Amino acid sequence: MTTLVDPSAPTAAPRDNIGVVEWLRTRLFSSPGNTILTLATLVLLWFVLPPMANWFVLDAVWWAAPPEVCRAAEGACWAMIHEKHRLIIFGRYPYAEHWRPFVAMLVLIGLIGGSTNRRFWRRELAVAWAAGMVVMGVLMWGGVFGLTFVETALWGGLPLTLILTTVGIVVAFPLGIILALGRQSQMPIIRTLSVVYIELIRGVPLVSLLFMASFMFPLFMPSGVQISSLLRAQVAIILFAGAYLAEVVRGGLQAVPRGQVEAARSLGLGYWPTMWKIVLPQAIRMVIPGIVNSFISTFKDTSLVAIVSLTDLMLAARQAVGDPAWRAYGLEGYVFIGLIYLIFCYLMSRYSQRLEVQLYTGRQRL
Repeated sequence: MTTLVDPSAPTAAPRDNIGVVEWLRTRLFSSPGNTILTLATLVLLWFVLPPMANWFVLDAVWWAAPPEVCRAAEGACWAMIHEKHRLIIFGRYPYAEHWRPFVAMLVLIGLIGGSTNRRFWRRELAVAWAAGMVVMGVLMWGGVFGLTFVETALWGGLPLTLILTTVGIVVAFPLGIILALGRQSQMPIIRTLSVVYIELIRGVPLVSLLFMASFMFPLFMPSGVQISSLLRAQVAIILFAGAYLAEVVRGGLQAVPRGQVEAARSLGLGYWPTMWKIVLPQAIRMVIPGIVNSFISTFKDTSLVAIVSLTDLMLAARQAVGDPAWRAYGLEGYVFIGLIYLIFCYLMSRYSQRLEVQLYTGRQRL
Protein backbone atom coordinates (compact mmCIF):
# COMPACT_ATOMS: atom_id res chain seq x y z
CA MET A 1 0.00 0.00 0.00
CA THR A 2 1.34 3.47 -0.95
CA THR A 3 2.10 5.77 1.96
CA LEU A 4 1.13 9.41 1.42
CA VAL A 5 3.57 12.04 2.67
CA ASP A 6 2.14 15.14 4.27
CA PRO A 7 3.83 18.10 2.49
CA SER A 8 3.31 20.27 5.55
CA ALA A 9 5.21 17.87 7.80
CA PRO A 10 8.64 19.11 8.99
CA THR A 11 11.65 17.65 7.23
CA ALA A 12 15.18 17.01 8.45
CA ALA A 13 17.61 19.89 8.23
CA PRO A 14 20.26 19.75 5.51
CA ARG A 15 23.55 18.28 6.70
CA ASP A 16 25.30 21.63 6.20
CA ASN A 17 23.13 23.16 8.92
CA ILE A 18 23.34 20.56 11.67
CA GLY A 19 26.11 22.16 13.72
CA VAL A 20 29.66 23.37 14.07
CA VAL A 21 31.09 19.93 14.82
CA GLU A 22 29.65 18.42 11.66
CA TRP A 23 30.85 21.41 9.61
CA LEU A 24 34.39 20.99 10.97
CA ARG A 25 34.31 17.27 10.28
CA THR A 26 33.12 17.61 6.68
CA ARG A 27 35.17 20.70 5.74
CA LEU A 28 38.44 20.35 7.64
CA PHE A 29 38.80 16.75 8.81
CA SER A 30 36.97 14.81 6.10
CA SER A 31 40.00 12.68 5.16
CA PRO A 32 43.50 11.92 6.45
CA GLY A 33 45.00 14.32 3.92
CA ASN A 34 42.66 17.17 4.90
CA THR A 35 43.31 16.48 8.56
CA ILE A 36 47.07 16.76 8.06
CA LEU A 37 46.69 20.00 6.10
CA THR A 38 44.38 21.47 8.75
CA LEU A 39 46.75 20.61 11.60
CA ALA A 40 49.77 21.91 9.68
CA THR A 41 47.94 25.18 9.00
CA LEU A 42 47.01 25.56 12.66
CA VAL A 43 50.63 24.99 13.72
CA LEU A 44 51.82 27.57 11.16
CA LEU A 45 49.29 30.12 12.38
CA TRP A 46 50.35 29.43 15.97
CA PHE A 47 53.93 30.41 15.17
CA VAL A 48 53.07 33.32 12.84
CA LEU A 49 50.06 35.13 14.26
CA PRO A 50 51.30 35.92 17.82
CA PRO A 51 54.54 37.62 16.63
CA MET A 52 52.57 39.55 14.02
CA ALA A 53 50.02 40.64 16.59
CA ASN A 54 52.80 41.79 18.90
CA TRP A 55 54.56 43.76 16.13
CA PHE A 56 51.44 45.28 14.57
CA VAL A 57 49.42 46.03 17.70
CA LEU A 58 50.63 45.17 21.18
CA ASP A 59 54.21 46.48 21.06
CA ALA A 60 53.57 49.19 18.45
CA VAL A 61 53.83 52.95 18.90
CA TRP A 62 50.44 54.24 17.82
CA TRP A 63 50.30 57.96 18.52
CA ALA A 64 52.47 60.94 17.69
CA ALA A 65 55.92 60.31 19.07
CA PRO A 66 59.50 61.23 18.17
CA PRO A 67 61.75 58.65 16.46
CA GLU A 68 63.54 58.01 19.74
CA VAL A 69 60.41 56.50 21.23
CA CYS A 70 60.03 54.21 18.22
CA ARG A 71 63.63 53.06 18.50
CA ALA A 72 63.01 52.06 22.10
CA ALA A 73 59.88 50.09 21.18
CA GLU A 74 59.88 46.54 19.88
CA GLY A 75 56.88 46.86 17.58
CA ALA A 76 55.79 48.89 14.60
CA CYS A 77 56.21 52.65 14.54
CA TRP A 78 52.84 53.90 13.38
CA ALA A 79 53.87 57.31 14.64
CA MET A 80 55.71 57.61 11.31
CA ILE A 81 52.37 57.43 9.51
CA HIS A 82 50.99 60.09 11.83
CA GLU A 83 53.99 62.30 11.01
CA LYS A 84 54.14 61.67 7.24
CA HIS A 85 50.56 60.85 6.26
CA ARG A 86 49.99 64.13 4.43
CA LEU A 87 53.10 63.64 2.31
CA ILE A 88 52.07 60.05 1.53
CA ILE A 89 48.48 60.97 0.64
CA PHE A 90 49.09 64.23 -1.25
CA GLY A 91 52.69 63.98 -2.43
CA ARG A 92 54.39 67.25 -3.35
CA TYR A 93 51.17 69.24 -3.62
CA PRO A 94 51.60 72.54 -1.70
CA TYR A 95 51.05 71.84 1.97
CA ALA A 96 48.74 74.79 2.61
CA GLU A 97 46.50 73.71 -0.29
CA HIS A 98 45.99 70.09 0.71
CA TRP A 99 42.28 70.68 1.19
CA ARG A 100 41.90 71.04 -2.57
CA PRO A 101 43.09 67.56 -3.62
CA PHE A 102 41.22 66.17 -0.61
CA VAL A 103 37.92 67.64 -1.82
CA ALA A 104 38.71 66.64 -5.41
CA MET A 105 39.36 63.09 -4.23
CA LEU A 106 36.03 63.02 -2.38
CA VAL A 107 34.23 64.24 -5.51
CA LEU A 108 35.85 61.52 -7.61
CA ILE A 109 35.11 58.78 -5.07
CA GLY A 110 31.52 60.02 -4.83
CA LEU A 111 31.11 59.84 -8.62
CA ILE A 112 32.56 56.35 -8.69
CA GLY A 113 30.33 55.26 -5.82
CA GLY A 114 27.25 56.69 -7.53
CA SER A 115 28.17 54.96 -10.78
CA THR A 116 28.14 51.57 -9.05
CA ASN A 117 24.42 51.95 -8.31
CA ARG A 118 22.33 50.84 -11.27
CA ARG A 119 19.51 53.20 -10.28
CA PHE A 120 21.74 56.10 -11.34
CA TRP A 121 22.54 54.67 -14.78
CA ARG A 122 20.81 57.50 -16.60
CA ARG A 123 21.86 60.46 -18.71
CA GLU A 124 22.03 62.58 -15.59
CA LEU A 125 25.00 60.48 -14.46
CA ALA A 126 27.00 61.60 -17.51
CA VAL A 127 26.14 65.20 -16.67
CA ALA A 128 27.26 64.63 -13.08
CA TRP A 129 30.57 63.18 -14.31
CA ALA A 130 31.15 66.15 -16.61
CA ALA A 131 30.42 68.61 -13.81
CA GLY A 132 32.56 66.62 -11.39
CA MET A 133 35.51 66.63 -13.79
CA VAL A 134 35.23 70.42 -14.09
CA VAL A 135 35.14 70.80 -10.31
CA MET A 136 38.14 68.52 -9.93
CA GLY A 137 40.07 70.40 -12.59
CA VAL A 138 39.37 73.73 -10.93
CA LEU A 139 40.42 72.40 -7.53
CA MET A 140 43.58 70.64 -8.71
CA TRP A 141 44.86 73.27 -11.14
CA GLY A 142 43.46 76.40 -9.56
CA GLY A 143 44.24 79.72 -11.20
CA VAL A 144 40.58 80.80 -10.94
CA PHE A 145 38.24 81.89 -8.16
CA GLY A 146 41.20 83.03 -6.12
CA LEU A 147 42.85 79.62 -6.05
CA THR A 148 46.61 79.43 -6.48
CA PHE A 149 47.71 77.74 -9.70
CA VAL A 150 49.39 74.38 -9.13
CA GLU A 151 51.12 72.73 -12.09
CA THR A 152 50.59 69.04 -12.75
CA ALA A 153 54.22 68.26 -11.87
CA LEU A 154 53.30 68.93 -8.23
CA TRP A 155 50.27 66.66 -8.17
CA GLY A 156 50.83 63.45 -6.31
CA GLY A 157 49.81 60.81 -3.83
CA LEU A 158 46.44 59.12 -3.75
CA PRO A 159 44.56 61.81 -5.76
CA LEU A 160 46.99 61.40 -8.65
CA THR A 161 46.70 57.60 -8.51
CA LEU A 162 42.90 57.79 -8.57
CA ILE A 163 42.87 60.32 -11.42
CA LEU A 164 45.23 58.23 -13.56
CA THR A 165 43.20 55.10 -12.85
CA THR A 166 39.76 56.60 -13.42
CA VAL A 167 40.59 58.47 -16.61
CA GLY A 168 42.54 55.48 -17.86
CA ILE A 169 39.63 53.10 -17.30
CA VAL A 170 36.94 55.45 -18.66
CA VAL A 171 38.83 56.04 -21.92
CA ALA A 172 40.43 52.60 -22.30
CA PHE A 173 37.16 50.70 -21.97
CA PRO A 174 35.50 52.04 -25.16
CA LEU A 175 38.89 51.85 -26.89
CA GLY A 176 39.10 48.17 -25.98
CA ILE A 177 35.58 47.54 -27.32
CA ILE A 178 36.44 49.22 -30.63
CA LEU A 179 39.65 47.23 -30.94
CA ALA A 180 37.87 43.98 -30.13
CA LEU A 181 35.25 44.66 -32.79
CA GLY A 182 37.99 45.70 -35.21
CA ARG A 183 39.87 42.46 -34.65
CA GLN A 184 36.76 40.50 -35.62
CA SER A 185 35.91 42.77 -38.53
CA GLN A 186 35.48 41.34 -42.03
CA MET A 187 37.42 44.30 -43.44
CA PRO A 188 41.07 43.23 -43.83
CA ILE A 189 42.55 46.68 -43.24
CA ILE A 190 40.58 47.27 -40.03
CA ARG A 191 41.32 43.77 -38.76
CA THR A 192 45.04 44.05 -39.55
CA LEU A 193 45.41 47.43 -37.88
CA SER A 194 43.61 46.19 -34.78
CA VAL A 195 45.71 43.04 -34.56
CA VAL A 196 48.97 44.97 -35.04
CA TYR A 197 48.03 47.50 -32.37
CA ILE A 198 46.91 44.90 -29.81
CA GLU A 199 49.89 42.60 -30.30
CA LEU A 200 52.37 45.48 -30.39
CA ILE A 201 51.10 47.08 -27.17
CA ARG A 202 50.69 43.77 -25.36
CA GLY A 203 54.18 42.74 -26.44
CA VAL A 204 55.95 45.46 -24.46
CA PRO A 205 55.77 46.33 -20.75
CA LEU A 206 54.04 49.48 -19.54
CA VAL A 207 57.42 50.81 -18.46
CA SER A 208 58.49 50.96 -22.10
CA LEU A 209 55.38 52.90 -23.10
CA LEU A 210 55.87 55.36 -20.24
CA PHE A 211 59.50 55.82 -21.21
CA MET A 212 58.61 56.42 -24.86
CA ALA A 213 55.80 58.83 -23.96
CA SER A 214 57.95 60.82 -21.55
CA PHE A 215 61.37 60.90 -23.20
CA MET A 216 61.04 59.91 -26.86
CA PHE A 217 57.71 61.50 -27.84
CA PRO A 218 58.82 65.10 -27.04
CA LEU A 219 61.68 64.69 -29.54
CA PHE A 220 59.14 64.42 -32.36
CA MET A 221 57.13 67.47 -31.32
CA PRO A 222 57.60 70.84 -33.02
CA SER A 223 59.91 73.30 -31.34
CA GLY A 224 58.21 75.15 -28.52
CA VAL A 225 55.36 72.64 -28.14
CA GLN A 226 55.31 71.00 -24.73
CA ILE A 227 52.91 68.44 -23.30
CA SER A 228 52.82 67.83 -19.57
CA SER A 229 54.33 64.61 -18.27
CA LEU A 230 51.00 63.81 -16.60
CA LEU A 231 49.14 63.84 -19.91
CA ARG A 232 51.82 61.75 -21.63
CA ALA A 233 51.74 59.18 -18.85
CA GLN A 234 47.94 59.13 -18.94
CA VAL A 235 47.92 58.42 -22.67
CA ALA A 236 50.41 55.58 -22.21
CA ILE A 237 48.21 54.01 -19.52
CA ILE A 238 45.13 54.34 -21.74
CA LEU A 239 46.83 52.71 -24.72
CA PHE A 240 48.17 49.88 -22.56
CA ALA A 241 44.90 49.17 -20.74
CA GLY A 242 42.90 49.41 -23.97
CA ALA A 243 44.93 46.64 -25.62
CA TYR A 244 44.37 44.24 -22.72
CA LEU A 245 40.68 45.10 -22.44
CA ALA A 246 40.31 44.43 -26.16
CA GLU A 247 41.33 40.80 -25.68
CA VAL A 248 39.00 40.39 -22.71
CA VAL A 249 36.05 41.78 -24.68
CA ARG A 250 37.00 39.66 -27.71
CA GLY A 251 36.70 36.58 -25.54
CA GLY A 252 33.16 37.62 -24.67
CA LEU A 253 32.31 38.28 -28.32
CA GLN A 254 33.46 34.79 -29.26
CA ALA A 255 31.28 33.30 -26.51
CA VAL A 256 28.08 34.82 -27.94
CA PRO A 257 26.34 32.17 -30.09
CA ARG A 258 26.47 32.82 -33.81
CA GLY A 259 22.73 32.36 -33.94
CA GLN A 260 22.26 35.67 -32.11
CA VAL A 261 23.83 37.58 -35.01
CA GLU A 262 21.95 35.56 -37.62
CA ALA A 263 18.65 36.17 -35.84
CA ALA A 264 19.35 39.92 -35.75
CA ARG A 265 20.13 39.95 -39.46
CA SER A 266 16.93 38.06 -40.19
CA LEU A 267 15.07 40.88 -38.44
CA GLY A 268 16.75 43.44 -40.66
CA LEU A 269 19.13 44.91 -38.09
CA GLY A 270 22.39 46.37 -39.36
CA TYR A 271 25.86 45.77 -37.98
CA TRP A 272 25.98 48.49 -35.34
CA PRO A 273 22.43 47.96 -33.96
CA THR A 274 23.20 44.25 -33.74
CA MET A 275 26.43 44.83 -31.86
CA TRP A 276 25.10 47.58 -29.63
CA LYS A 277 21.77 46.02 -28.65
CA ILE A 278 22.36 42.28 -28.85
CA VAL A 279 25.96 41.10 -29.00
CA LEU A 280 27.90 43.53 -26.79
CA PRO A 281 25.52 43.38 -23.77
CA GLN A 282 25.82 39.60 -23.70
CA ALA A 283 29.57 39.61 -24.33
CA ILE A 284 30.33 42.14 -21.60
CA ARG A 285 28.14 40.33 -19.06
CA MET A 286 30.08 37.14 -19.65
CA VAL A 287 33.51 38.72 -19.12
CA ILE A 288 32.81 40.98 -16.14
CA PRO A 289 35.47 39.21 -13.99
CA GLY A 290 38.10 39.69 -16.69
CA ILE A 291 37.17 43.35 -17.19
CA VAL A 292 37.36 44.11 -13.46
CA ASN A 293 40.65 42.23 -13.28
CA SER A 294 42.01 44.60 -15.95
CA PHE A 295 40.68 47.56 -13.96
CA ILE A 296 42.49 46.34 -10.85
CA SER A 297 45.70 45.85 -12.83
CA THR A 298 45.40 49.39 -14.19
CA PHE A 299 44.98 50.74 -10.67
CA LYS A 300 48.15 49.00 -9.49
CA ASP A 301 50.12 49.76 -12.66
CA THR A 302 49.85 53.48 -11.98
CA SER A 303 52.72 52.99 -9.51
CA LEU A 304 55.03 52.77 -12.55
CA VAL A 305 54.57 56.47 -13.37
CA ALA A 306 57.28 57.13 -10.79
CA ILE A 307 59.85 56.49 -13.54
CA VAL A 308 58.66 59.68 -15.28
CA SER A 309 58.92 61.74 -12.09
CA LEU A 310 55.22 61.68 -11.21
CA THR A 311 54.70 61.36 -7.48
CA ASP A 312 52.06 58.66 -7.26
CA LEU A 313 51.09 56.96 -4.00
CA MET A 314 54.05 54.58 -4.10
CA LEU A 315 56.66 57.25 -4.82
CA ALA A 316 55.14 59.52 -2.18
CA ALA A 317 55.62 56.74 0.37
CA ARG A 318 59.25 56.32 -0.71
CA GLN A 319 59.81 60.04 -0.32
CA ALA A 320 58.23 59.93 3.13
CA VAL A 321 60.52 57.18 4.37
CA GLY A 322 63.49 58.96 2.81
CA ASP A 323 63.59 61.30 5.80
CA PRO A 324 66.73 60.26 7.73
CA ALA A 325 64.87 60.48 11.04
CA TRP A 326 62.24 57.95 9.86
CA ARG A 327 64.23 55.91 7.37
CA ALA A 328 64.28 52.85 9.64
CA TYR A 329 60.48 52.62 9.49
CA GLY A 330 59.93 52.21 5.79
CA LEU A 331 58.09 48.93 6.32
CA GLU A 332 55.31 50.75 8.17
CA GLY A 333 54.93 53.16 5.25
CA TYR A 334 54.64 50.36 2.71
CA VAL A 335 52.17 48.49 4.92
CA PHE A 336 50.07 51.66 5.05
CA ILE A 337 49.91 52.16 1.28
CA GLY A 338 49.49 48.41 0.82
CA LEU A 339 46.37 48.63 2.94
CA ILE A 340 45.09 51.47 0.73
CA TYR A 341 45.68 49.42 -2.42
CA LEU A 342 44.01 46.41 -0.76
CA ILE A 343 40.89 48.39 0.17
CA PHE A 344 40.35 49.77 -3.33
CA CYS A 345 41.10 46.47 -5.07
CA TYR A 346 38.84 44.57 -2.69
CA LEU A 347 35.98 47.01 -3.26
CA MET A 348 36.34 46.62 -7.04
CA SER A 349 36.34 42.86 -6.68
CA ARG A 350 33.25 42.84 -4.47
CA TYR A 351 31.42 45.16 -6.86
CA SER A 352 32.28 42.80 -9.72
CA GLN A 353 30.69 39.89 -7.87
CA ARG A 354 27.60 41.92 -7.03
CA LEU A 355 27.25 43.12 -10.62
CA GLU A 356 27.46 39.54 -11.89
CA VAL A 357 24.51 38.60 -9.69
CA GLN A 358 22.50 41.67 -10.69
CA LEU A 359 23.02 41.07 -14.40
CA TYR A 360 22.18 37.38 -14.09
CA THR A 361 25.41 36.15 -15.58
CA GLY A 362 24.66 33.46 -13.46
CA ARG A 363 25.98 30.19 -13.74
CA GLN A 364 26.62 28.61 -10.39
CA ARG A 365 29.72 30.04 -8.73
CA LEU A 366 32.15 27.26 -7.87
